[in-house]
Amino acid sequence: MDKIVVRKSGPLQGEVKISGAKNAALPILVTSLLVNGENTYHNVPGLQDVESVKQLLTTLGARVHTDGHTVKIDGSGINQTKAPYDIVRKMRASILVLGPLLARMGKAKVSLPGGCAIGARPINLHLKGLARLGASIELKHGNVEAEVSQLIGNDIYFDVPTVTGTENLMMTAVLAKGETILRNAAREPEIIALADALNKMGAKIEGAGSSVISIKGVSALSPAEITIIPDRIEAGTFMVASALTRGDIKIVDCEPDHMRGIIHKLGLTGANIQIEGRTIRVKGPDVISSVDVKTLPYPGFPTDMQAQFMVLMSVAKGYCVISETIFENRFIHVSELRRLGADITVSGNSAMIKGSQALSGAQVMATDLRASASLILAGLVAEGSTEINRVYHLDRGYEGIEKKFGQLGADIQRLRE
Repeated sequence: MDKIVVRKSGPLQGEVKISGAKNAALPILVTSLLVNGENTYHNVPGLQDVESVKQLLTTLGARVHTDGHTVKIDGSGINQTKAPYDIVRKMRASILVLGPLLARMGKAKVSLPGGCAIGARPINLHLKGLARLGASIELKHGNVEAEVSQLIGNDIYFDVPTVTGTENLMMTAVLAKGETILRNAAREPEIIALADALNKMGAKIEGAGSSVISIKGVSALSPAEITIIPDRIEAGTFMVASALTRGDIKIVDCEPDHMRGIIHKLGLTGANIQIEGRTIRVKGPDVISSVDVKTLPYPGFPTDMQAQFMVLMSVAKGYCVISETIFENRFIHVSELRRLGADITVSGNSAMIKGSQALSGAQVMATDLRASASLILAGLVAEGSTEINRVYHLDRGYEGIEKKFGQLGADIQRLRE
């Protein structure tokens, strides 16, 4: 199993190119299930989760061809309706095939998903929505079994905004008869990207990016060429790295409008942030100021940036509180940061951080995807050497992260065991 070793580095400097967004790529690749033909997807990141989706689509009968960051998927051969546990257990986003399979084949059998351990993330909202579209749903032997003779559009209200739930229902409703309204829908940029992709295929979706999405069903979708949006969380991670190391980094090929919550909070720490087109330049402050943060659904501060920002606050001047409102187990990285010397006290869904702490390197263990990135950030400013184990989490969501940090001057290497 690989590990990453990070040694204290000076101010990071240079330019880093942002990859395609994992959380946009996964549902957009799944749209191939809805098309009797070949879709072409550009700017697809080289990630383990992407490989898992491609493997799952191949198992269902699709033909997948990858050339660098371009992936062509021909869904005309889809002939299976079962998503097996051996693949689904690797990644929670596998549940996204449930609705499209139901819409395309009239039935679907998908193992209950696995994934990282940051919270329960139940799929009940997906299932309630599919039932509102006319599907019969049963849970048997660890599988979701769904069947329908004709999907009928309906009015669907989400008790809480759910990104994958909104995506699943949107992909299902495009082939339903009549109109479907999704209320209290998620508003993330990845939702807009998925709607744009489906509309390129001939779907009729309006309102994506707002809390009410309207989908008028069509009889069939057609092949299209789609480009994946930049990864706002990867961009945010490098922005924090620049502020943390008092560096000067240009983050290129990103989308600043998707990152206003991150930009606002990072600016309050004293970082100098300049935006020009699709480039963000971050210069770290001499003294990092403490800032309270509360994670919220988009357009609020993203939960996927909470761990990285916590590292920055560990070396900031003063006290702050970080409140996590999205996932109940998303402070499990705190114990590893404490091993590095961070002064963090957790009470319920809040963490109080006493900044200005001198971090020191140690052996640590990655607990989930974003926690892995936070440990790399901590290693950049910790005295000595930080050895991060179980970095397979990183490969699920960051493309070549050690290479990108290395190009900016970080003392970092991956050791293969």
